[in-house]
Amino acid sequence: MTTRRTLLAAGAATAVATAVGTAVAAPAATAAPTALDPAKLVAGDPIAHLLRRATFGPTPATLAEAAKLGVPGWLDRQLSHTAIEDAACDKLVARLPLAGASIATVRSSIAKNSYDAFKQLGRAAVARAAWSNRQLFEVTVAFWANHLHVAAPSSGVWDSRPDYDTQVIRKHAFGRFADMLKASMKHPAMLTYLDNRSSTKAHPNENYARELMELHTVGLVYSEQDVYAAARLLTGLTVNSNGAYVYEGARHVTGAVEILGFKHANATTAGESAALAFADHLARHPATAQRLATKLCQRFVADQAPASLVSKLAKVYLDNDTAIKPVLKALFTSPEFAAAIGQKTRTPFEDLIATIRTLGLGPESAGVKALDALYNGLVNAGNAPFRWSPPNGFPDVAAAWASPSGFLMRCNNHLNLAAGWYPSQLTRPADLLKSLVPVRPGTYGALVDALAVRLIGAKLPATHTAAVLSVAGKLPTSPLTATDKSLAGHAPYLIALVLDAPSFQLR
Repeated sequence: MTTRRTLLAAGAATAVATAVGTAVAAPAATAAPTALDPAKLVAGDPIAHLLRRATFGPTPATLAEAAKLGVPGWLDRQLSHTAIEDAACDKLVARLPLAGASIATVRSSIAKNSYDAFKQLGRAAVARAAWSNRQLFEVTVAFWANHLHVAAPSSGVWDSRPDYDTQVIRKHAFGRFADMLKASMKHPAMLTYLDNRSSTKAHPNENYARELMELHTVGLVYSEQDVYAAARLLTGLTVNSNGAYVYEGARHVTGAVEILGFKHANATTAGESAALAFADHLARHPATAQRLATKLCQRFVADQAPASLVSKLAKVYLDNDTAIKPVLKALFTSPEFAAAIGQKTRTPFEDLIATIRTLGLGPESAGVKALDALYNGLVNAGNAPFRWSPPNGFPDVAAAWASPSGFLMRCNNHLNLAAGWYPSQLTRPADLLKSLVPVRPGTYGALVDALAVRLIGAKLPATHTAAVLSVAGKLPTSPLTATDKSLAGHAPYLIALVLDAPSFQLR
């Protein structure tokens, strides 16, 4: 007999198996393993597929809007993000004034090395993901923040990390990568995080030079001589006593350089223009186009990036002078994307946000206690925004997040949110079950089917439905009457167990 315990085991097994490309339901003790096709666990509707990837989780409103506009129309609207009304989310983020503050404002507001700005920045990321109407923009912002990663918290960027988010990532997320790269090159947060602010003529520091090539642009195609040359070229890009970017010619190493096809005389101490020209060269390098296309495919299409789509996107990137919007549009309208249903698994952050969105939960009416709770839960899950210490950013493949303990944490989140236990400050429908299933079905099995369609987009396998109902001591055929007094008590558990199903773990 399939029970709640085997259902939970099935979810954990699916999460692990999806990482290697095959979803497997955990069998009962005496049964042989049963293979499941991940694409059959979620709705095959192209609109639902698009919104599972291009947002932090579909809602009835976003699904209806996308169905009305069609895929091209929805993409065009989302790519024109500033025209989308987002006042409610803006007011919520305004409760976190340091989240987008300038360096001078942060310095005048909090003590040196305080974590307060880090805290507000992380909570703002949670708020925007859950409640912004500009979903594709926020998903893209998260991608670029992870690519040009500056950990928060991390040493020395207490004052500059919010400004980096505003002036580098959010400013250029829908612009040109070349401009974003140069903005990061001149930002105190990046120069501090990767040690270029301490690089001098006498002692060039190689950290930023190496990561600029290996992580931010071309990948592992450079030589150690390239690193040495780039480190010398980047001397002079530093931070002044006020925490602002400054170029100091006295720190700059002069002399001709040749790095990955880039040549410059670099004859004077006015080397800032040479460094920026190097960034432009890297941004337009074919290896960078290939690397960015691969990472975008891994984020939005499949853990194993389709080679055919990588080649297409790299060409679009180069043909459009590193512009980001044409690449995104080409990705989401490609046949490779359409064929990738069920091939991505949600991270802990995405699972939490998708739960909030699909349940229709809203932010608290005042204060930030709920955001504190959500963020701290993500810290425990190892996936709080920006809180990844190494410079390579969070991994975005299923294997990195597949573990029994991680799955149990997701299950606890689902129940806490469905029951309204934690965080209790979130606003919610007066009758959550009725908001999800307005017309009460005649049987408990039909109720779980309706919940699964509403929350996930597709019914659960029959054995999983039976397992969900075992928590209420019911069968799929058990009648559900208008006078059933046990339903209210069972409802949070039924909702949570539907969210625990393997299909909800798929992005």
